[in-house]
Amino acid sequence: MQGQPTMSRTKTALLGLQHMFAMFGATILVPLLSGLSVQVTLIAVGIGTLIFHFFAKGRIPAFLGSSFAFLVGIQLITDPDAGVFAGTGMDMAEKLAYATGGIMVSGLLYLAAAGIIKVVGVKTFMKFMPPVVTSPTVMLIGIMLAPVAISMSINNPLLAVITLAVIMLASVKGKGMIKIIPILLGITCAYLVALIMHGMGLTNPDGSAILDFSRTAGASVVGLPPFMAPKFNIVAILVMVPFALATIAEHVGDMVALSTITGENFLEEPGLTRTLIGDGVSSCFSGLIGGPASTTYGENVGVVALTKVFNPRVVQVAAVYAIVLGFSPLFEALIHSIPTAIIGGASFLLYGMIAAVGLRNLVERKVDMGATKNVLIVAVMLITGLGLNFGPRIAFTVGSAEIPLDSMGIAIAVVLGVLLNAILPDEGPSES
Repeated sequence: MQGQPTMSRTKTALLGLQHMFAMFGATILVPLLSGLSVQVTLIAVGIGTLIFHFFAKGRIPAFLGSSFAFLVGIQLITDPDAGVFAGTGMDMAEKLAYATGGIMVSGLLYLAAAGIIKVVGVKTFMKFMPPVVTSPTVMLIGIMLAPVAISMSINNPLLAVITLAVIMLASVKGKGMIKIIPILLGITCAYLVALIMHGMGLTNPDGSAILDFSRTAGASVVGLPPFMAPKFNIVAILVMVPFALATIAEHVGDMVALSTITGENFLEEPGLTRTLIGDGVSSCFSGLIGGPASTTYGENVGVVALTKVFNPRVVQVAAVYAIVLGFSPLFEALIHSIPTAIIGGASFLLYGMIAAVGLRNLVERKVDMGATKNVLIVAVMLITGLGLNFGPRIAFTVGSAEIPLDSMGIAIAVVLGVLLNAILPDEGPSES
């Protein structure tokens, strides 16, 4: 990067470690909530980040972590009671294989978006996905994940509250490194409390053990991860692909933010087309080996803004750290010993923040919610997404395939939002 002094290897290694910590808490939370492998996830995001840097000509200090947006899609596919394969007798591993197949296909949507942008330009492309469409999409993602956070927290409300309290305190009062890694701090502090409670012989309210170290018995320090080949099903793909619309919008936002922070226009050089291709290929690779979808991480953008270190090599070092940790079965076993209530406490805030980010985007992008057109778009999208997801089971049959509409709430909401934005006439600014 221009204006960045050459750093020593030691400083580069330490700054890379800081970037790894910044992405770590959220990145491992995705496999813990979805059932995917932590090992595979770390390898996927590490290699995925290096893939992104290859396509971005090594110019952009961005890290690609596991995407929360696709969590809803994974759960809509794997849920034993209301998921796409509910009642089929299919085991969890096979359901996850179909979910990663959907993730792999979703990555191709980035390539399609890159192709469209190459032809029509960035401004024209974004007219079809303005904030009035993308913001409700992000809000729906957070709100639809809310029941998961509650159900996980109920197992031990005390640990969930401790986790939530530490994260909030670190986020509001923390300075420097503490403010950057609140999720990691919250999980670590609550885990230490859990260790003390476990050592005192206390149990969860239902009588189960607070900590379970059964996975650590015999786990080797170094070993191959449980890579998983993707499977493809048209319904699973239709459920998963629309979530890419939200992450594509997130990607554009992060490129704009990094351009502002570094003083360089990454939308022009290396260009949004190349960065989208890098992000899309990263997700395709992740789905190919059994990992979650990847996305540019706002947490790491925050680190860049705070440290004023714009050298992409630092982020590349963080990616290597993630890959190395991914080859440790013992490390994954220790991660899985974290009580579900602690994960619930962390996700309690994270999911709410996802919804809040959608609301914030409406405000920051100055969407006029006094305009009838905008109100109609947001209203229809929210009611459609939430109504279908939490309403009665609705499905229709195409050939031999049953298409569950109740599992496609966000997909249908996004399509309606795009159509309404294109069809409804624009108005002048509303009167204050």
